[in-house]
Amino acid sequence: MKARAFAYARPRTLGEAHAAYAGAQGDASYISGGQSLVPALAMRLQAPQVLIDLAGIEALRGVWLDGGVLRIGALTRHAEALTDPLICTHAPLLAAAAPFVAHPAIRNRGTLGGSVALADPASEFPAMMLAMDAEMEISAPEGTRRVPAGEYFQDLYQTAIEPGEILVALHVPAVGPRHCWAFDELARRRGDYAMVGGGILAECDGGIIRAIRIALFSVGPTPVRARGAEQALAGRAPDAEAIAAAQRALDTDIDPLDDEEVPAAMRRHLARVLLGRLLRQLEIAR
Repeated sequence: MKARAFAYARPRTLGEAHAAYAGAQGDASYISGGQSLVPALAMRLQAPQVLIDLAGIEALRGVWLDGGVLRIGALTRHAEALTDPLICTHAPLLAAAAPFVAHPAIRNRGTLGGSVALADPASEFPAMMLAMDAEMEISAPEGTRRVPAGEYFQDLYQTAIEPGEILVALHVPAVGPRHCWAFDELARRRGDYAMVGGGILAECDGGIIRAIRIALFSVGPTPVRARGAEQALAGRAPDAEAIAAAQRALDTDIDPLDDEEVPAAMRRHLARVLLGRLLRQLEIAR
């Protein structure tokens, strides 16, 4: 199939983008990298009257460190998470997750902001926002606001972004010398959507986990914090006993849906296996 005919706008500022959306009376879609929207247009799952291209807005670009918080512009491409020195140094979970995202052609075009705005529950970057305790900067015609990741992801493909609003940047607390991290996912083939995946960011001291955030994806309609597993690990070394306790606690943290390809029971089992792998990576890294 081919996309239906649409008008095209390429604003240079956020104000122009909001004006274009208002001029279309809400019958418009924003596009950045286009790796999710273009297929949806081709299959006519979406058919906006106006396509608003955000690629020319400089306010959505750039990566810089400001007072211990890394600001990542929404137009930062997936591939840049692999190479940008600030991301690799201060937000290493993004760098660890990036190689698992689809394939190089998609990583070269897709944007971090596009992934987080879409909030696909099987995607890597939204879950890493939760693991890193990031805040999303959102622009509306009346101004901007920041929304913590824990409040941003609301339901399947639903976020705190209201119609017409634009995700401007991701604000990530920079890791410190006591932080350690791990990322992994289980998929049938490299580049496929993961059957289950996750990332861990922990603060360790003398081999003991003082604080930990575990975020899983492909286990529910949104990225999921494994809070029970976190509690089972706090104040302990990630040894075999602690890992087993965290795996047991994980059963109450996730409630995956059944589907034909991966039944819920299988996804639970894979989540426990994955958590063990992540924690063993953490033990090596500490």
